[in-house]
Amino acid sequence: MKQLTKAEEEIMQILWDLNEANVASVIEQMPEPKPAYNTVSTIIRILESKEFVGHRKKGKGYIYFPVVDKETYSDQSMDKLVEGYFNGSFKSMVSFFMKKNKMDTKDLEAILKEINKKEE
Repeated sequence: MKQLTKAEEEIMQILWDLNEANVASVIEQMPEPKPAYNTVSTIIRILESKEFVGHRKKGKGYIYFPVVDKETYSDQSMDKLVEGYFNGSFKSMVSFFMKKNKMDTKDLEAILKEINKKEE
């Protein structure tokens, strides 16, 4: 699966939330300052070429919808992160966040509970 740019990912987040939308509806969901219509339209066409988005005709325009679901993309992105920055070691990633004070013991306990649930 191809990696998305920040702009592409922002649009995908909106499409995942809306399930389907035209370009104007996507722009409506974006923060100020709003990008130009042509910019968003171009990014959506790029997402189509990367096979993340499909479309169907509606009147004179198109309705766009995600082809790749959010969970699939999230899983792939997380795998790349762990592999690329932590040599495939989840333990190294957790250790990194603990050292940077981005995670406290409550977070770690919650993770351990989830692991234990999965093992049961």
